[in-house]
Amino acid sequence: MELEETSHNTVDSEVRAYVYSLVSALGGTGADEDGHYLLGDDALACLKDLKKWLKLHDEKANRLDVARCLAEANLVQGDLLEILAAWPEAATEDKLKSKIALACLELLVPLTWPIEKNDMQMTVNHHRHVPYLQLAQTSYKRVILEHESAAILRTAVRIGLPSMALPMGERGSRDEGIIKLLLYFFRNVAMISPPQNLPSEGNEGGISRSATIEAFHRQDVFALLLTISSNMGEDFNTQDTVILELLFHLLKGIDVEKLFMDKKQRKSTNNDELKSLLAKEASMHRGYAKTAPTRHNRFGTMILVKRDDSRYSVVSGQDVLKNGQNTLLKMDKTKKWNKPKQRSKDDDTANDRFDLPMTLNESATTYLRAFVEEFLDSSFNPLFNHIRRATEREAERVLESHKQQFFYLVSWFLEAERVRRRNKRDAGKRKKDKKIDETFEADSFALIASVLNQESFILLNRFMQDRIDMKSWREVQAGMRCFTQILLIVQDMSESPIEEDQEIAENIQNRIFYEEATHDRIIAILRGYKDQGFGYLDSCTELSHVFLRMLERYSRENVDLQVRSRRRARRTKKAAAKQRGDTNDDDDEEQASEIEDVAEAERVSRERKFDFTRFSTKFMTQACIDTFVSFTKFYNDLSTEQLKRAHRFFYRVAFKQDLSVVLFRLDIIALFNKMIKGPEGLDSASPIFREWDELVRQLVKKMFKKLEQRPELAVELLFSKINSTTFYLEYGYEKQTASAKPRAPATLEVRGSMTLEEQIGVAVAVLYDDKIEYVDWVSRNLVAAADERQSWEAEAAARQAQALADSNSETAEQQDATSKSPSIILIPDSEPLRIAIFKDAKLRLLMTLSGFERLGVDDEPGATWIIPSPLTSTELRHTRDIIEQHRNNPVFEYGEEDPLTAEEMLKRKPTETARRAEYDDDSDGDGIVSDNNIEEEFLFPAGGPTNKSNPHHAALAALKKRRRKRHSATSGDEGGLDEETRDARRKAREAADLEKRRKIKSAEFVRDSDDESDEERDRDFFAREALLREGQGGKVMEALRAGRVSKTVSGEAVKPKAGTKKRKSEGGNVMGTRKKRKSGPFLDESESGSEGDKDSDVDMDEGSSSPPRRAVSVSTAGDSDEDTPLSSSPLVGLSAMLPKEAVEDDISPPEATGNKISALALDEADRDEDDDKRVALPGRRRGRVTVLEDSDDE
Repeated sequence: MELEETSHNTVDSEVRAYVYSLVSALGGTGADEDGHYLLGDDALACLKDLKKWLKLHDEKANRLDVARCLAEANLVQGDLLEILAAWPEAATEDKLKSKIALACLELLVPLTWPIEKNDMQMTVNHHRHVPYLQLAQTSYKRVILEHESAAILRTAVRIGLPSMALPMGERGSRDEGIIKLLLYFFRNVAMISPPQNLPSEGNEGGISRSATIEAFHRQDVFALLLTISSNMGEDFNTQDTVILELLFHLLKGIDVEKLFMDKKQRKSTNNDELKSLLAKEASMHRGYAKTAPTRHNRFGTMILVKRDDSRYSVVSGQDVLKNGQNTLLKMDKTKKWNKPKQRSKDDDTANDRFDLPMTLNESATTYLRAFVEEFLDSSFNPLFNHIRRATEREAERVLESHKQQFFYLVSWFLEAERVRRRNKRDAGKRKKDKKIDETFEADSFALIASVLNQESFILLNRFMQDRIDMKSWREVQAGMRCFTQILLIVQDMSESPIEEDQEIAENIQNRIFYEEATHDRIIAILRGYKDQGFGYLDSCTELSHVFLRMLERYSRENVDLQVRSRRRARRTKKAAAKQRGDTNDDDDEEQASEIEDVAEAERVSRERKFDFTRFSTKFMTQACIDTFVSFTKFYNDLSTEQLKRAHRFFYRVAFKQDLSVVLFRLDIIALFNKMIKGPEGLDSASPIFREWDELVRQLVKKMFKKLEQRPELAVELLFSKINSTTFYLEYGYEKQTASAKPRAPATLEVRGSMTLEEQIGVAVAVLYDDKIEYVDWVSRNLVAAADERQSWEAEAAARQAQALADSNSETAEQQDATSKSPSIILIPDSEPLRIAIFKDAKLRLLMTLSGFERLGVDDEPGATWIIPSPLTSTELRHTRDIIEQHRNNPVFEYGEEDPLTAEEMLKRKPTETARRAEYDDDSDGDGIVSDNNIEEEFLFPAGGPTNKSNPHHAALAALKKRRRKRHSATSGDEGGLDEETRDARRKAREAADLEKRRKIKSAEFVRDSDDESDEERDRDFFAREALLREGQGGKVMEALRAGRVSKTVSGEAVKPKAGTKKRKSEGGNVMGTRKKRKSGPFLDESESGSEGDKDSDVDMDEGSSSPPRRAVSVSTAGDSDEDTPLSSSPLVGLSAMLPKEAVEDDISPPEATGNKISALALDEADRDEDDDKRVALPGRRRGRVTVLEDSDDE
């Protein structure tokens, strides 16, 4: 009675009375009807009222009172199911019974809806009713699946068939609601499972997964699901997510390998599992028997163990008396740290867990396998393609939980397809039926193509990255399983004998491995394992193993594999200001364009060549190794494939990557030793035992060798290894890393032509907001420097006055020389200020404008700044006053029409490019420097004169080469020159050229006299010039009186013919025996008319040449009749009559002209190697022009 009173007190009595009255009016079992259920007069109205009570009271008030009352009243089993069972299949036209059946279904759906509430959502009412309702729902499911008189699920299918028969365009909202209601009912039946923390009724087989699958198969639920799924997108649209949930709760936790085994294979597998369990049990008994008590040691034993620190430990048991090792082992077993378990942040309920294994009976396995094969053949692509599109456009019906279910089901069906293909391939090999195998291979991959496109990969990558950022590990695990199965199915496609499948696999692998973000995500997942559970651990290790192995093989086949890495864009200042909210209405368009540029820059990526060795090294970090060590600790529970996965990773670390040092850690070595030597080690009969044994043996051998080489490893065995420690233990020396030298900021300057005071104001304004302390520091240093400089100036003035009073000129000059004040060194007040002096370009601008200077050529962080000596105390105080003025009244904008901020008034100062010497790329690179090169480097340093290509020089060289060939061809061996003569001439030319270079070099060190101001020297210079002019005028008049210069009718002087040193006499005899050299065909007709007008060599002093004007007259078509004014320089024709002193004084040309003629003389000497050894100086520039014309004509 007390229990009944307590039960009645849980719900309001008034609510209970109303609900009970409605249940009683609904109907009941009549004795006169042989126990058949009879409906009440207002049964349909009662059903609708009950539905209103559930909706208005429970759902809106967030309570469970009505559901508790209906459970206590046994509404489902006593009324609703009986009403549905009484609806005969032939009575489809009875609308009343159809409406009543639909009303029953509308009540069954909320009553069987799973109760999923976390601790934050639970109230007192929920804690009172949830356990009772969970047990009630299990009874609902049992009755629905195993009803005695009717198939309830098939009856529910009959309710929705009229709505499903209508075309999608003709269905109304009511029809869509009926179909969805039907699917939700099936979903609820599949989801209901026995509560974990509540006592069971003993008959759990009636609500198991196997019973559900058998009922779905017998009552045509599977056929309905296949029909809707295969027509998804054509006849059905919004039912995809409900089908997804139903499939998830049907298939989660089911082993695909066992599902696709035949009866014989399944029996053999079960026998092997049984043998393995029995062997483990026997091994446990053997280990326990070694220390188990016997009938002879009934009395307890307790001993004291004295430790090194004079402390005692108490150990009990007679097994500790055997030896000291057992005693210490017993002590270690008692040293267990019960790590406090943190509250799991994962709010997922048990219904969403998919890593719990689920076993099926034989009949359920057969039915489910048939359903899965039919689903893969007809419904996989339409359903999952439709769900993917709905997820991409973020449809309202798609919830967050649906994404996890979607990727898990994709992985499950892909694994099912792989196993089915493998079984068919093996069966074909056994039956030698190649034809069936080839037919299956030809079109099998098209059945799952909807999840192997680029859109699916993008959705998967985005989902995994978002869930990693949100630390939703269950959903990350679903994404990892999906990615792993995609990689494995692609691997099967690459091994297909069909070329088209191989091309598709190649394309998919290229897409997957092209993104470097995918590589980094795999590494981050493996490194980020902490305590997410064994299922997560298994998934992340499997993904990394498969990804690394496939990438290794693909990179080996594709040597030029390229990967794309994203480049982080640098935000502009305006974009950052807008993000902070500092917007300006006038600059909205400009800021928008800046932000668009930044967004475009963020999408920019770069490609680089992929290096697998470098990438695999990222897996060798301590975090990745710890993840696999945590996985290996479950070695007794791991399968052969899982143990092989861990073995391959450790083998890669120790031997492929040659990083066995990172495995030399005591806990890792102890784990490996325990796996092989025991106690509780691997079974020696396991197929993977020998591989692990060999790995551990080789690893321990390497560890002892390394201990001999590096005794420091004995200490490092206790700790994890960082990169520097690993490198040192591997190679015996520390890794040398070149630290990047910090770069100084760009030098700033103020825009426009502003005064120094305005520029200082701009510099103070940009530092005013958050760096005003730098301005104060500069001001303080200026004041201190001005005081010190003023004291020095006063002392210097006193010394100078004392020296003048002593009337000692030498002492006064010495005082002037030593009165220069020393520079003042600036010392930063703090470390941040010292860093700012080097890195803050705005502070450096203010310091530069204030007159500060930096010592040294290199701009380094420790560079010294000084206040130079030329700055007087008055100037320093003036600069300080300017800074203080702008500090008190800063100006932040400049300009009137379009004002600019102080920040915008700054710009980068253009860098000064240093002059570089042009070196010949064709020079020998042997590294040996000859004496000539040293001489040339001394004469012409970097930035000096360089040899530039000149077409005239090239023409001269070609002409000399042709003349040498022509001369050698005509003269033969007799008239040729010997080697000694040629070598002597070459040395003479080099000496002359070197002398010319020295003269050019000397000009660089000649000081310009115009820069010196000496009045006495100027007077002497002008006096000498006047005497020279008078002497020159007298000589010209003397020449005119002697008739040596003819005149024209207008009285202007005419240029005489250029005479020779040895002229013809009146009788025509030639004076002298000097051989003449004709210009030949290069003379004009006017010049070649008379023999006396022919050009001949003129011997002149090396310092004399024709005046510059003559070169101009000759270069203009060589006209010899051009008039020469009297104002021109003295003529060459007078040089033979005038004294040698006059020639040297009056007709001396500039030095550069002499150098040019010397060079031409060398060319002439080189041109006529058959002449005597001499340096001919042509009297006119005409000879040079003649040669050029000859070169052009040829």
